[in-house]
Amino acid sequence: MRDSTSKPLASLFAERHIFTVSELTERIRETVESEFVDLEIQGEVSNFKRHQSGHWYFTLKDSRAQIRAVFFRQWNRLMRFQPENGLEVRVRGRVGVYDVQGVYQILVDTLQPVKTGALQLAFEQLRKRLDGAGLFDKGHKLRLPLLPQRIGIVTSPVGSVIRDILHVLARRHPSIPIMIAPVHVQGGSAAAEIVEAIRLFNVRAKQLAKDVDVIILARGGGSIEDLWAFNEEIVAHAIYRSKIPIVSAIGHETDFTIADLVADLRAPTPSAAAELVAPAAQELRIHVEELSGSLGRLMNHYLLRRRSRFQRLVASRGFASAETQLRSLTTFWRGLEERAVKAFRKRLDYATQRARDAQRALAATDLRVPVRFAATRALTLEQRLGQAIDRQLERRRHELTMHSGHLEMLSPLNVLGRGYAIAKDAGGRLVTEAHGLVAGDNLRLRFADGEVGCEVTKAVDSEASLT
Repeated sequence: MRDSTSKPLASLFAERHIFTVSELTERIRETVESEFVDLEIQGEVSNFKRHQSGHWYFTLKDSRAQIRAVFFRQWNRLMRFQPENGLEVRVRGRVGVYDVQGVYQILVDTLQPVKTGALQLAFEQLRKRLDGAGLFDKGHKLRLPLLPQRIGIVTSPVGSVIRDILHVLARRHPSIPIMIAPVHVQGGSAAAEIVEAIRLFNVRAKQLAKDVDVIILARGGGSIEDLWAFNEEIVAHAIYRSKIPIVSAIGHETDFTIADLVADLRAPTPSAAAELVAPAAQELRIHVEELSGSLGRLMNHYLLRRRSRFQRLVASRGFASAETQLRSLTTFWRGLEERAVKAFRKRLDYATQRARDAQRALAATDLRVPVRFAATRALTLEQRLGQAIDRQLERRRHELTMHSGHLEMLSPLNVLGRGYAIAKDAGGRLVTEAHGLVAGDNLRLRFADGEVGCEVTKAVDSEASLT
């Protein structure tokens, strides 16, 4: 007997559709991507990887689950910071299915840190990276010139910042030339303009013998977004590469940027930067006068010490015992001393006159030349005078040693020291032979260490006995 249900079952199995893997995956992708189009997800970043193509791959996870995420290059290039493993973030995007591997993932459009602001996080990441690269090293920072020959200013050409800087420079030292490089200090083009301004100042300084030798990089206060151009990595590298010292004066005293950390000197305000760069003309005049007075006192003290040393040598026992022989040397020394004093006074008068000329010309001319010339001249004079006196002292000391040795050789005390004695009679006359002495004559014998008295007890022709 034939089963009545066999035909419907066969028909049922014949109508069932068999999916391929691609078809099933496509159906799943269409369903998922149409359902989860725009959503926000919060989780912890793990397994972060920056691919050579520029895409970011990572995993978002919480305590019970995880999901893959991809942030394509055309979107992540707008980010100021880079995610790190362990960072709590909130992403916005859509769910997509990657057919090749059969996995679903978040296609990220935007990404923000949860506990820290995006810009603050970007600042900290850049600060750590540049610090590790050595851009903040104190040993690389340049010293500011004592008296700039020209000051360069990189800032906006309008606003209170440039007016404050120019006002302070005009008050402190109006004769210093100023060159302004106008730039935007915020916005998309600001960082590139700042970099180019610093580069052009360095090119000019290299090509021209007299050009900008200090730069003020300035901007008024604002939020971290307003100041962000000075946190750009290209600006930090431009400041680091500069062969001209740079003073940063960005925002208020409490504001800190990457440019402040790389710059050779940070000023709390733009006005303070102008104060640090330009010395007051009156202060320089006073300083030059103090240097001139110190130089005169130093040289007088030096001559007094030399004269005192010479006088001690003249009063020593060696000179006293050979007064007659060294009288001519003393006279020569006095003449040499007088000539040295006259020569020094002449040079000191010349240096003093130069300093006075420099002081008179100070108000209307650049102070670098007279200050450097006076300092170099004074140092040269001091060195030459010291060398001349040392040479003369050494030469005279050598001559004194030779004369002393010669006198020592001629001294009769040396002969007595070898065992001889000098005999004198009662009248003090020198006795040179025994002939003529009779018994009872009194004599005085001089030895190397003193005199003794004696009496002739026996006299026979050329021989005599003493007691």
